[in-house]
Amino acid sequence: MGKHILLVHDMTGYGKVALAALMPVLSHMGHHLYTLPTAIVSNTLDYGQFEIHEMTDYMRNTLKVWKNLGFSFEAVSTGMIFSDEQAELVSGLCRESAAKGVTVFVDPVMGDEGKLYNGVTEKTVEHMRAMASVADYLIPNYTEAAYLARAAIRDDLTRAEADALVDSLRDMGAKSVLITSAKVEGAYCVVGYDHQAGERFLLPFEMVPVFFSGTGDIFNGVMTGRVLDGDSLPMAVQKAMDAVRIMILRNKDNEDHYVGIPIETCLEVLD
Repeated sequence: MGKHILLVHDMTGYGKVALAALMPVLSHMGHHLYTLPTAIVSNTLDYGQFEIHEMTDYMRNTLKVWKNLGFSFEAVSTGMIFSDEQAELVSGLCRESAAKGVTVFVDPVMGDEGKLYNGVTEKTVEHMRAMASVADYLIPNYTEAAYLARAAIRDDLTRAEADALVDSLRDMGAKSVLITSAKVEGAYCVVGYDHQAGERFLLPFEMVPVFFSGTGDIFNGVMTGRVLDGDSLPMAVQKAMDAVRIMILRNKDNEDHYVGIPIETCLEVLD
């Protein structure tokens, strides 16, 4: 039985990232989607030149319309935030939703490979710290986790250091935390804490040396869908890692990796 999910992410004119990645994944998995674009973005930021039109007024007015219509959600998923005003609106929405028993997933989209994305500032990091405080599931990659926690970025972590980083994010208010693409004692892995089971976990994976825009969004979509379907967090994470790996390998010879993976051609991977 599919869940009603509110997706609060940006929409790209060209590129399979954010909403353009999450929508096909979660729709294929049978969930019912409401989309609330935080911004319209001309193309993925990896191209280095882009136009962004922030949608905060539209978001605020749309939420009023949906409230009048009696629409309700069982989960909220949030991504990149583009202003102070928007951060306040979205974190308020998440707090109100959480108080009603809605499950809140926060992907603090900011950067990767040790640096912030084009156009992302320290102010954005502050916005994401506010978002982390209202998350049932906080899903940063290692770079984003380090920025959130004000921790030094290292090439390799001990298990104790990885657990301490998870704990620092839990101290911000997040219930479950999973840090993707961390390197722990020489192995790439997803490391985290599952608040439902009260257990830590570490799941290793083999790094595929091919970059695609949007793979984190695909991972996020699969993991979110599986958790809402009733899988444990470690099981949902493993299924998401497996799906992303297969999609990357299938498309590794594509000419343009900045546009992302053509997800609609790969959806049977999720079955």
